Amino acid sequence: MGLEFLRHVERCKILVHVLDCGTLETDRDPLRDFDVIEAELAKYQAEIPLAERPRIIALNKIDLPDGRAMADMVKATLEKRGYKVFSLSAATREGIQELLNAMAESISMLRREEVTAERTRIVLTPPAIDDAGFEVSANKDGSFTVTGKKIERWVAQTDFSNKEAIGYLADRLARAGVEKQLFKLGAREGSEVRIGSGDDAVVFDWEPTIEAGAELLAGPRGEDLRIPWERDR
Repeated sequence: MGLEFLRHVERCKILVHVLDCGTLETDRDPLRDFDVIEAELAKYQAEIPLAERPRIIALNKIDLPDGRAMADMVKATLEKRGYKVFSLSAATREGIQELLNAMAESISMLRREEVTAERTRIVLTPPAIDDAGFEVSANKDGSFTVTGKKIERWVAQTDFSNKEAIGYLADRLARAGVEKQLFKLGAREGSEVRIGSGDDAVVFDWEPTIEAGAELLAGPRGEDLRIPWERDR
């Protein structure tokens, strides 16, 4: 599973596994497929871990000759693990309505729980205005260091061989306010920036986004703060 797919999954309140049960005479094993996917989901770091999301399992292709027999075997095992399991056929529509009803019920239950949790919340302690969840510091050698659990988690999830993934990370850093802090501390294009610490740190030459630079590069009289001699006039 790629990062784009996992980011999509992260937005889902419940997860529905659709397992192919028309495989009795092949090397495919629905239970093994399920366990492989579960292992991948468990590795992905999200604010609400994917392993904690409610799950529903749909055993598909029971219309095939051996599909129903396979589904019956798999269903017993998965139900012992505590999952809601439904046998169905996407081709004949058998069992589809039961699955849809279970999905709707699960979503409705989650929403009721969210409302209840909101009502029972008595005291809210908002974070301090300047508590952004990360810290940016300027080093004596002219480089900059960014630390923070959320920021470092984003970096750990990024495939740096993928330009799209790198661009996505840059956008997240800009929206989180990292670039604003770098500008305030004097960072400029090409400055060395380190995210994290120790062997897991990522070091790169900074290229600010337009969005972050537009707000902070204009001085009080329309000056461009990237040009130091204009600042001292």
